[in-house]
Amino acid sequence: MEYPIGIEMSQDYLSFELSKSAYTLVKDVMLVKVGENVVITGDSSSDRRVVEATANAVYTVGGNPVIIYYPTSRKLYAEPVKPIGNAVTCSDVWIEFAYSSIMLCESFQKAMQNGCRYINLTGMDVVMMTNTIGKVDYMTMVQLGETIKQILYEADEVIITDKNGTNLKAYNKGRKIRHSGQLATQKGYPIMLGGQISWCPIEETINGTLVFDAALFPPTQLGVLSGNVVITFEEGVVTKIEGGKDADIFRDWLASFNDPNMYRLAHYSLGFNPGVTKATGRIVEDERIFGCMEFGIGSQGRAIMGKFWTAASHTDGVVSKPSIILDGKPLEEDGKYVHPEVAVLCKKLGVAGY
Repeated sequence: MEYPIGIEMSQDYLSFELSKSAYTLVKDVMLVKVGENVVITGDSSSDRRVVEATANAVYTVGGNPVIIYYPTSRKLYAEPVKPIGNAVTCSDVWIEFAYSSIMLCESFQKAMQNGCRYINLTGMDVVMMTNTIGKVDYMTMVQLGETIKQILYEADEVIITDKNGTNLKAYNKGRKIRHSGQLATQKGYPIMLGGQISWCPIEETINGTLVFDAALFPPTQLGVLSGNVVITFEEGVVTKIEGGKDADIFRDWLASFNDPNMYRLAHYSLGFNPGVTKATGRIVEDERIFGCMEFGIGSQGRAIMGKFWTAASHTDGVVSKPSIILDGKPLEEDGKYVHPEVAVLCKKLGVAGY
């Protein structure tokens, strides 16, 4: 069953399912222990039912939930006011639901240095939490991520194509692969919602055309795309942006920062959360559409294990049905994983078509 999006008939909509999902997040994903201090941040755009359910789950397993609400900032990834920054830097676990995420900011970096276990769930609402956490086989999804991670790590040449015109070539040359959707087993290692792995090939080897055809955020005027955004890369840097009105918005947004690092390709990501089957305009879901690829432009966090640089902001765009060729062998064709070992796990997850 795929739950409908946007049908919230009461404050208690999907309340049982939400409780189960929050408990899975807290106990099985974030691995919260008795006595741990868990800071939960949400802004005025957050779904408070999700925040409260998560706090209840933290308390149920013996943790100390601390909820912080604040106004939605117009600047994403920006340093918050000191009471928020100070709280997250001294937390054992930090669960972020704020729509305007402060991931990558100075306080975030300090929290990681202090060993905080962090997960970014920006914009998470009742339906998203139920679909992407509660109703999926989370452990098998993590296993799928580990399997794809190893396959990618062993590859050098990476070619991404798509019928939409994408044709991008790069080389890994031993670059490490980050499984962002794993469990919170490591202190100071930020994780994301399950169903994603990320890395960056050697930046100077990235050349070709990338076409976002599903979603792109920020800028906030976008989300689900009305037309393709065609981007040309030379040695890992954006040299041209073409398309219709969405491309114009994106081009102007990048230029508004007057920051050359905003034009650098920061990471490749693969999406494989069975609970996400189409773009919704909520980037946490969109970058995990099963079989998609998502690419980041702008700041490159240390966790990507690439060159690492800071920029004024960061943006993510989605290619919905890519083909991935690793050293001449297909991992995925038109949005469907064809590698035998990967396909077996897709079938175990109950994904349609496997």
